Amino acid sequence: MVSTAQIAFLKGHGTENDFVIIPDHDGRLELSPAAVAQLCDRRAGLGADGVLRVVRSAAHPEARAMACEAEWFMDYRNSDGSIAEMCGNGVRVFARYLQRAGLAEEGDLAIATRAGVRRAHIAKAGPDGEPGGVTVAMGRAALPEGDVTVTVGERSWPARNVNMGNPHAVSFVDDLADAGNLYTAPGVSPAAAYPDGVNVEFVVDRGPRHVALRVHERGSGETRSCGTGACAVMVAAARRDGADPAVLGHPVTYTVDVPGGRLVISESPDGTVEMTGPAVIVAEGVLDASWAGIEPAAHAG
Repeated sequence: MVSTAQIAFLKGHGTENDFVIIPDHDGRLELSPAAVAQLCDRRAGLGADGVLRVVRSAAHPEARAMACEAEWFMDYRNSDGSIAEMCGNGVRVFARYLQRAGLAEEGDLAIATRAGVRRAHIAKAGPDGEPGGVTVAMGRAALPEGDVTVTVGERSWPARNVNMGNPHAVSFVDDLADAGNLYTAPGVSPAAAYPDGVNVEFVVDRGPRHVALRVHERGSGETRSCGTGACAVMVAAARRDGADPAVLGHPVTYTVDVPGGRLVISESPDGTVEMTGPAVIVAEGVLDASWAGIEPAAHAG
């Protein structure tokens, strides 16, 4: 039986969307929802918006079919312990971890996620030694038909349904303060549009092809940034502005400000969305497995 007395961890963030990183290359650990919530607790735990478990694709049942394309699988969990299909900021931080651990170099790499394989590019470090940004090909946005409404208190706004591997409801408002307290999930209707819950973005204009957002992430509450949310916002804004790349015949780029920084989102005529932003590892150490409630996986030996 593998010893789990101490477990290595790292802490990182992408535009202040922060994560506990658990290296578990051979899939020897079991992360229960309660263990994830304990790790992410900002007063009694390490504190994070989510957990990135780093597992070889071949060692994880949900990723084995992708092992021929991507060696590493991002097993992402929201801070309440629930499983999410994708996390755009998380992918960048995941790539930075692989680089720091000597498992990836500057340049291109593929990462398996529950939303499929995502292609990342780690830019070269700057002349001052600062790490370069990370660009991730986020796939194509799906735009389900049907009217959606977002409600906060007694106010409601129409929303655009955008799926970036996970679901989003994007509303354009006059002031980001209109979103109120986003630690409480806004109302979204019809509920049937989002059977597995939804991330909700409130968006204002800052200038030509420049927007800012606040976001409620399902399972986490308000976060300082949401990568897939920024992509969903860019797609929704481009359609609103008559800037569909498929119609224009050339890529369209928006600057998207989030509370924790800035992301640059581009969409190509073929529908591929790319996100570029920072990814920073801020700490590493070991934790007591018994405190966190992390157990060996049933197949570990």
